[in-house]
Amino acid sequence: MDTHADLVFLDGRVVTVDAEFSVAEALAVTAGVISAVGRRDEVVPLIGPRTRVVDLRGATLLPGINDSHLHGCAFGMATPPLSLDLGHPAVSSLADVAEAVREAVAGAPAGQWITGHGWDTGYLDECVGDPLRQPSRHDLDAVSPDHPVVLYSFSGHATWVNSKALELIGIDRSTVAPPGGAIVADEAGEPTGLLHEGAQDLVRNALPPLSRPERTDAIRSTLAALARLGVTSYTEPGLGPGGEGIMRGALGGETLDVYRELLADGELTARVGVLLLPTGMASTTEEFARGLAALAGEAGGADPRRLAVHGVKVFADGIVPNKTAWMHEPYVGGGCGSLCVGGDTDTERTAGHQLGVHVTGDRAIDTVADAFAAAMAEHPRPDARHYVIHGDFLTAHSMEVLAAHGFGVNMNPTIKWTVSDMEEEFVGIERAAYAWPYRDAIDAGVRVASGSDAPVTAPDWRQGVATMVLRESKAAGRVSGPEQRIGLAEAIRTYTIDAAWQDFADDWKGSLEPGKVADLCVLDGDLLAADPRDIPSMPVVLTVMDGRIVHDTLRG
Repeated sequence: MDTHADLVFLDGRVVTVDAEFSVAEALAVTAGVISAVGRRDEVVPLIGPRTRVVDLRGATLLPGINDSHLHGCAFGMATPPLSLDLGHPAVSSLADVAEAVREAVAGAPAGQWITGHGWDTGYLDECVGDPLRQPSRHDLDAVSPDHPVVLYSFSGHATWVNSKALELIGIDRSTVAPPGGAIVADEAGEPTGLLHEGAQDLVRNALPPLSRPERTDAIRSTLAALARLGVTSYTEPGLGPGGEGIMRGALGGETLDVYRELLADGELTARVGVLLLPTGMASTTEEFARGLAALAGEAGGADPRRLAVHGVKVFADGIVPNKTAWMHEPYVGGGCGSLCVGGDTDTERTAGHQLGVHVTGDRAIDTVADAFAAAMAEHPRPDARHYVIHGDFLTAHSMEVLAAHGFGVNMNPTIKWTVSDMEEEFVGIERAAYAWPYRDAIDAGVRVASGSDAPVTAPDWRQGVATMVLRESKAAGRVSGPEQRIGLAEAIRTYTIDAAWQDFADDWKGSLEPGKVADLCVLDGDLLAADPRDIPSMPVVLTVMDGRIVHDTLRG
């Protein structure tokens, strides 16, 4: 029997992310599994005539990156050519957005919807110059009087449309927003074209649903982008009935079928964990229960190490820039936000499922943490691994509760990097600096995983690591909350072994140890010795998933 390895890596910095965060110099892969890790002389004997030998030349070999909160289908749909790129630096002003729409209209058939993603008032000159200036339908009407336009914000919590879209949807001054949503109106009471939170469903439900080929192309695009970044696992947080009105159904139940098809065809180049979304951003207990019942049986039918349904997602509140996160203390200018769920929490209906709850405000997080604890007391489940999604303003109380019960938090360092400067105008300097308190959460014993929330931000873990270590902002480069900095090893763990914990998979992935799956990421250069500011520009030169090379620039 051939005992030689399929892949051998020599002379590098093999960052194992084991319990001691030990660093080796060589690693071998046999039949999709790590077969040896250690010194060069311990691994060389496994080289045979058919072994591919990779000379790392001092490069860094890491466990495959696990982006633990990434909307895969939506990310594909939000990027060209399927959508206009309206993020920074592609656009820098409202005028730039209008010009991009004008160009799209010029090449579009009559009546076709124009879609775009990524606009952020923190990077639009007119809005930066005047904080009261917000995007409006009037900015779009001149360039697109006859084509309906729908533009999603970078956060996914606000949508900007033109007058033609409002007309087709049927939104006017008398339209009542759904619970938990807002139709922004001007001083005369007319809709401005901005829709917040659950009110976005009004426009999304009016759009033609995504076709199966569109979903497939979107996910293929995402998989290719993730392979280039060394990402070998991600959590798709919200597939099911509640996703059909979000991102033109990119989060809907049919998307799970597309994932199954891609897996069957050998095209799924990353491991995908799924949270099911029984209802939308705002719902009653009865609606949630009906949606959950409709998803019965969705977890089966696939290799659970490649495509697995882990649990259920619920929305508790909104986000700080929309003043919809539920806070203990008022926002600058007043208001505390609110919960966006209707009715009481139905803990019995979610018993037996891992629960991930979107929650950002401190008051809402305290409420959710206490609800987790109450649910576990009534319906004990060992190792439930429930977790808070985003957790921007975790309090000492919520950290204590989460740690005591073995619950986690899924934080977003690239969002911290993006919004640090902007948040000051909503919650003040002190609270903005505290947002995403990595140091306090880890010190409290809470298991912390990191995710990009793509398409909210690009799924670039390198920027995430740099942000956790530096706490510097994207726009101004200012340090935001230096006391919440964490070390490089801790930051890497949030994208590897601790993200694997969230997936109930830390016993077979997330670190480079013999017997674990060969999910690998090779970063050019010595990550452990690099200036943190240089980490985002360090190239990913090789990505391996399950022993299969899915990205390779070493040979070219």
